[in-house]
Amino acid sequence: MGDTKDVLLELFEGNDGHVEELPDGYFAGVQTGQRPDVVSICCSDSRVPQERMWGVDQPGAVFTPSNIGNQVWDEDEGERIVDGGVLYPIHHAGTDVAAVVGHTGCGAVTAAYQVATGGDDPGPRGVDKWVELLVPVVEEALESDLVDAEADEETVINQLVEYNVDRQVAFLRESEDVPDDVDVYGFVYDFQGVYGDEYGRAYLVNHNGETDPAVVADRIPDEYETATHSLLY
Repeated sequence: MGDTKDVLLELFEGNDGHVEELPDGYFAGVQTGQRPDVVSICCSDSRVPQERMWGVDQPGAVFTPSNIGNQVWDEDEGERIVDGGVLYPIHHAGTDVAAVVGHTGCGAVTAAYQVATGGDDPGPRGVDKWVELLVPVVEEALESDLVDAEADEETVINQLVEYNVDRQVAFLRESEDVPDDVDVYGFVYDFQGVYGDEYGRAYLVNHNGETDPAVVADRIPDEYETATHSLLY
């Protein structure tokens, strides 16, 4: 994409292609309501294709909120609460599976790491808020035995990404607002070859709170054993 007028034109042209490729009746089953199978909370990043990563080509299958750092929480009067984008489908659309999806090389985690280690907030305020919500997670991780704080920054960041996914999964599972029968899975979307050599693979790092890769692998079909991995355990 080029200058702003070119970008607008490309948006129109792209939407033209989208409209033309849709089969008749594409929205027929969801025009009056939705019952998505899963709410997939991802990081706001142009490199993370929220629906394409799951091979979804039908509307209404995946509820796709996103924010800076794939955070399942928000803050209300000083209290952390489950973000409405995650809760809405669970409480109003019958969704009983939540997927927390971080990604390798996350800029939000990097910014929180820089603040936690003495740097400044990236600004503006609308960004700072979400970075600051991540800083305690990063600080906790750096003090744990799970993250190698002495490693190179790229390694540390990717370990922190996974740690953050685990923390977000734990928050959902512990919240009174999320029913106990909701399954919560944690993934890291890898487009940098950090977890393996399959670029675009969403690696399962947390299965309803379980983070041991061997145990997680036992819980999933054998053909997907290589799709679970961990940088922490």
